Amino acid sequence: MSNFRLALLLVVLSMTGAMAQTASIWDGVYSDAQADRGSSGFAGHCASCHGANLAGTGEAPALAGPHFLSDFDGLSVGDLFDRIRTTMPQDNPGSLTRDQLADILAFLLKANGLPSGAKELDRRSEYLKAIGFSASNPHP
Repeated sequence: MSNFRLALLLVVLSMTGAMAQTASIWDGVYSDAQADRGSSGFAGHCASCHGANLAGTGEAPALAGPHFLSDFDGLSVGDLFDRIRTTMPQDNPGSLTRDQLADILAFLLKANGLPSGAKELDRRSEYLKAIGFSASNPHP
């Protein structure tokens, strides 16, 4: 296969989301500064339903702990991001910007004890789909 055909195939696969996941939530995919911003966003837009301690309230599920991690095990960060983007906040879905959502998601990752890194979590679903969501650390 020529280099041009291979490059074209990779572009098509990445646009369809069929590209293999190349990173993990255990690889430091968000920054501490981003998670700090997300803490404020969570407090203002999410805590009233999910609880300030992320333990869930009523029908709103917990967003921290083993149950949360297992709910998304085997999916991608992009899957979680898109779910939040299209369904939250429950009283006004789609009202938060992608930047706000990425910050809140970084806060959720930090709250679940996942390591931070130097780079901020992207706000584009297509890039987030390359980050695997695994309930257990693949390289302890």
